[in-house]
Amino acid sequence: MSSPKVSIVIPCYNVEKYLHQCLDSVINQTLQDIEIICVNDGSKDSTLSIIQEYAEKDCRIKIIDKPNAGYGDSMNRGFDMATGEYIGIIESDDYAELDMFEKLYATAKEHDLDVVKSGFFFYFSKPTETNTPAPIASSATSNRTFCPLTAFKSKMEMVEFFNIKPTIWSAIYRKDFIRSNNIRFNETPGASYQDASFNFKVWVCAQRVRLMEECFLHYRQDNEASSINSPGKVYCICDEYEEMERFLNDHPVEKGIVEPVMVRVKYDSYNWNYERLAEPLQAEFIQRFAEDFRRHQLDGLLNKAYFEWYKWKAVNQIIEDPDRYHMIQVKIKNGEPAPDFYEAAPKPKRTINGKEVPYLLDKILGGFDCIREHGLLYTIKLFVKKIIGRVSK
Repeated sequence: MSSPKVSIVIPCYNVEKYLHQCLDSVINQTLQDIEIICVNDGSKDSTLSIIQEYAEKDCRIKIIDKPNAGYGDSMNRGFDMATGEYIGIIESDDYAELDMFEKLYATAKEHDLDVVKSGFFFYFSKPTETNTPAPIASSATSNRTFCPLTAFKSKMEMVEFFNIKPTIWSAIYRKDFIRSNNIRFNETPGASYQDASFNFKVWVCAQRVRLMEECFLHYRQDNEASSINSPGKVYCICDEYEEMERFLNDHPVEKGIVEPVMVRVKYDSYNWNYERLAEPLQAEFIQRFAEDFRRHQLDGLLNKAYFEWYKWKAVNQIIEDPDRYHMIQVKIKNGEPAPDFYEAAPKPKRTINGKEVPYLLDKILGGFDCIREHGLLYTIKLFVKKIIGRVSK
């Protein structure tokens, strides 16, 4: 008996409200040669009985029933059981377009890919059902096969790619690629952003990647139990970056290329985590923020060439005085006037032969600085973004 084309892993925990919609979208895929692995992580509702009901009618469904151990453990168990040529993921509160895996698999086979990744929809079921497309690639960038560590001409282009929303469920992965590189999920408790380190490992190791412009997966936004809606997980994102550092220590060739990128993306993740927390927890987390980036600074991994100017300024503010940085952010959030962090030591004006450079010339010279640090293509893209932003206001 030949192996299925795609194994689809569905982690399940207390999702009786959404599971029928999810499973219906999987069993009715136009690609019929699939394996469906449902991992019940100790659900306390009727999740398991719903899975069993579907399994009685469809022999492609396999069930792993285990005590609650968290998302990472569920995903590793499902990936270990998979026998398909490729492995896909569907979250049990989401659902897929019926041709999702047929199109992903066809693209993967045509181009001999380690990974093919598509866009998705932001899905709301209430107050009215809405789906907003969220493509991850344009028609231009979707028409090439590339290696993430060698494809980009500038540091900032590489940062932008590694900063794409993880969306590990909008892709399929060659099973042999996953296993030969020992790519596994971080088995921290609960469902706590384990997609971040998994996605990072995939991009570090993949040799042949392709992005698709089309959107297939409907990503539910109104599940109150989702981990993205949990403010209590203050340091879970830190666990993910510790796992990335551990993984890079086991991959020394890639480490030298991607470590500064990892630190740059970590800044965005930490900043996102800081912004989502309530004020008392923000004051607590900013200390960890500063501590981690001081370490990266001492290790020589905090590199200006990987940062936009304003983010470079912010990360140095956090390192220098996290309490003052937080105080200013609170003032801004409350609509109060906030002094510039460097008001006591203003940025020196650009001068030539001791004379201050006129405003327009200063901007032009700043553009040349950007080209030198980030490359011509990135500078042009940044300029276009600024123009579009001004026009849209």
